[in-house]
Amino acid sequence: MKHQPAIPYPTFPDPAGSERRCGVEIEFSGLIEDDAAELAARTLGGKVVEIGHRTYEVRDTSIGTLRVELDTALRKAKARPLIEMGLDLARRVIPVEVITPPLTPEQMPQLDRLRRAYRAAGAQGSRDGLFFGFGVHLNPEMPQDPVRTARIVLAYALLEDWLHHAHPVDTTRRVLPFVSPWPHSLVDALVNEPDASLLDLFSIYADHTQTRNHGLDLMPVFKHLHPDRFDVVVPNATAVSARPAFHYRLPDCRIDEADWSLAVPWEGWMHIEHLADTPDLLVALCDDWQAFRYTTGILWGEPRNEWAAQVALRLGDEGQKTAA
Repeated sequence: MKHQPAIPYPTFPDPAGSERRCGVEIEFSGLIEDDAAELAARTLGGKVVEIGHRTYEVRDTSIGTLRVELDTALRKAKARPLIEMGLDLARRVIPVEVITPPLTPEQMPQLDRLRRAYRAAGAQGSRDGLFFGFGVHLNPEMPQDPVRTARIVLAYALLEDWLHHAHPVDTTRRVLPFVSPWPHSLVDALVNEPDASLLDLFSIYADHTQTRNHGLDLMPVFKHLHPDRFDVVVPNATAVSARPAFHYRLPDCRIDEADWSLAVPWEGWMHIEHLADTPDLLVALCDDWQAFRYTTGILWGEPRNEWAAQVALRLGDEGQKTAA
């Protein structure tokens, strides 16, 4: 089946301000970083500038400055023959990452044009190899309205299991810890405090998880909102850059598949936005969750699928959609 939603890139205007934007990070193998940078310049215009070891910027493109790099901490190490040899040997499983500035929904088709160029040049995604765990990360700007921000967090908590069903995550990425589900104790706490302030939300989140390795990583948002408190509440967090944006890490990168596009992860995020903007449905799912927890207790294994099915029923026709 085709993976394109009916409206590929719907906007998400912020009632309290201007239209929100979204940064994108795309991971793939099959191309080396300098070739990926040069192809970006040929596709979107601009010029390639090497800014570090295996790290490039593509400046003055039609969508702003792109960053292209080998996605490993080893690229920051001083270049040595053994390290270089190891990086070259590991290229099949260490992805190249392309990072965009915040984009408007209207700019997304241009990025998708680059995605098509990478596919034509041999880029490989999550399902092209047993040990590939490549993702597409979306970084949607948080709304100016703190209540709406909190509702987006609650909406993700309630939809996460269904999102795994509607847009299945590659086996390798499920086994690796990078997109672990939120603890159900966290979902309980969020459902029990649906009107929590962002400060209280930070405390709730930190009480139940201290890692960034989730399908939705909130650490950058919380560090942006509470920079002085962050290091105290999350003392072991490393490499967290503060930014006023969610870090949606759940989607696979399926760049090598002909009928896949960036509209697929975008559609997943828009389900979250839609639920956050539909208060009656959000309340109904909160009630459903509490009833479900009462009847099932601690959820393990298959009960996650049972909750996903219950969410699908509540969502109606939209909830019955699944990706191939």
